[in-house]
Amino acid sequence: MMSCLSFTASKDWFYRYFFAFTGLRSVSTDFGDGTIMHCWVPKTHKQAKPTLLLVHGFGANAMWQYSEVLRHLAPFFNIYVPDLLFFGDSYTTRPDRTESFQAQCVMKLMEAQGVQKMSLVGISYGGFVCYSTAVQFPEAVDRLVLCCTGVCLEEKDMEEGLFRVADLEEAASILMPQTPEKLRELMKLSFVKPTKGVPSCFLSDFIDLNLISLSLSLYIYMYLLKLGIWNYLDRHIGESAELVIIKNAGHAVNLEKPKEFTKHLKAFLVDSFLSSQIRES
Repeated sequence: MMSCLSFTASKDWFYRYFFAFTGLRSVSTDFGDGTIMHCWVPKTHKQAKPTLLLVHGFGANAMWQYSEVLRHLAPFFNIYVPDLLFFGDSYTTRPDRTESFQAQCVMKLMEAQGVQKMSLVGISYGGFVCYSTAVQFPEAVDRLVLCCTGVCLEEKDMEEGLFRVADLEEAASILMPQTPEKLRELMKLSFVKPTKGVPSCFLSDFIDLNLISLSLSLYIYMYLLKLGIWNYLDRHIGESAELVIIKNAGHAVNLEKPKEFTKHLKAFLVDSFLSSQIRES
């Protein structure tokens, strides 16, 4: 069988170059308890700028999900982009696998960087982590953006999820594809218009370089059941919050409609923030 150039490794190298070009550097922080978190942090943290934390969802490491956002928002913020535990270069030997534990580790990471106040953007699974961060550490959170994240799931909604699965094994096979065919299935579920004609060797290469720890399986199952009802958040948000729907986009809205996605982020995180600063001055 004909071998393929490692498209995944090449793209990973490009993202590393781009993140460094925008003023970030790669740092790993050892918490001393068997937990190490990797994060892209500013080469120079500028006190005059607010801080923005970008938290990724399932998939490859954080770089793959936030390059477009970084390009447009880097001039306005000190941006931090961590790899959650079991993604990229972050891992732990501790048994806890909950988003609550992920949030606690994120805060330890930011404290190690000397950051006490920040805005957060969380995509998909990362939104659960950001929501948990805001609940546990409200004094540290300025603004919160949750993207395609069903944090307000109710018990009666469990059977109405977008991905209806028979058991844990089927759930894990969807979010942790082990074959090109399963990855294509995940792409169909995540995009309105998934890319067609991708060679199987490219997909196999991506799978080999981006495996997620199977120890997350139980929490993946619960997470899967929440994906289809994220817009129930509309029933819970108050006057200080805003719901935005991007049309003709799937669950991976940051990848399928990056320009529109970033436009809304800028409007909420930058434009409205500057307006409030002007009113207060």
